[in-house]
Order: sequence, then structure tokens, then C-alpha cells
Amino acid sequence: MVVFEDGLAKRSDYRRFKVSAVQGNDDYGAMHEVLTRRLRHLSADLRDRPGPAREGPGPAPDTKPAPDPRNDPEPALEAIGKRRPPPSRFAYPPQLLLLDGGKGQLGVGVKVLEELGLSDKVAVASLAKQLEEVFVPGRSEPVVIARDSEAIYLLQQARDEAHRFAVSFHRELRKRRMVKGALDGIPGLGPSRRKRLTSELGGVRAVQAAT
Repeated sequence: MVVFEDGLAKRSDYRRFKVSAVQGNDDYGAMHEVLTRRLRHLSADLRDRPGPAREGPGPAPDTKPAPDPRNDPEPALEAIGKRRPPPSRFAYPPQLLLLDGGKGQLGVGVKVLEELGLSDKVAVASLAKQLEEVFVPGRSEPVVIARDSEAIYLLQQARDEAHRFAVSFHRELRKRRMVKGALDGIPGLGPSRRKRLTSELGGVRAVQAAT
């Protein structure tokens, strides 16, 4: 899953997921699992985050004015140390959740947002690759967006980056399985040493030949 911020890829926020609860080729099930795992942190954070006029039990917000560092810097430094840390990267609500696919994938996204109580906080849309059609909830027909517009270009860029990221992840997993299977029978060769040797010697066959 990739993240774009201010129109640019934010690779520090990319996330990879190994689907574990879905068996076989269930694309919808896999998407449901990934979206749930990705967004449940956001749901929990929004539920627990205190607002400016929080009701119910809990400490009252600190209304004491901040100390003036020009007069006495030590209290100001102490106050900085006690400030609430910023939310985690998973905790910032995205303006748009873009799914790769058509109406079926959009339906999965809508369902996950409803289950997590995020329907009124996160917009969702899907981008079908064949005709570059954009689908949104509540409309049976795709949204008409000019093919030469910056909006469709940004959506395409995000979709293509997600493809690239997913393909690279699957290639890495496949390479790991190949290395593990081919070198498992070599005595005294653990995971870290396997990785180092394949990197230094240039592949699995080179390691096998050297042994």
C-alpha cells in the first residue's frame, strides 16, 4: 500500500502486508484484510484522541499558559518534554482512499470503512485500469474526468506506483523462498549467512558451487 502526500509519493509511509486470513485466490477477501489492518489503527486513534471539548471521564485539558522562554528557559524546556507526542503515521486520516479496481473493489472499501466507523471521515474511490474509470459510492456510473486533467494523472500515478511496489514485494518474497529451498540442505548455513553469501557470491548456484 502506497501513500501520496501533496501530490508526491511518501515512501516512508508505504506498508507491505502478507495476507494470512484468506485462502486461495480471493482478491476481495485479501483486500478486506489489508484495508482492515491498515485502517484499524486510524479508527482506534480517532476514537481515543481527546478533542477540544471532550466529554466524559478523564483529565481536564491543561489551560495553563506556556512559560515565556525569554524570562526563564527551564520551565519552557520542561513543558516541551511533557507535550503529547504527535500521532503515529497510521493515525492521520487520508483525504482519499484509492482502490485499484472497479465496483467490486469499491464495495469492499465501503464495507471496511463502515465496519471501522470511518465512513464519514475518509473518502473512497476506485480506479478501473482498462478504461481508466473512476467509481465512487452512491453512483452506478463512473465519474467523468478529463483524460488530460491533472486529477486523473495523479490517480494513475498512485495506482501505477502501488503496482510497482506490490510487484517488487512479490519478487522479493519469491527470491527468498528460492534461496531458502535451495540452500536448506547445506550444513551450518543459517539465514543470516545464507543472505550474506548469496549477496557476496552472486546467487544461489554460486553458493552451491562454492560448497
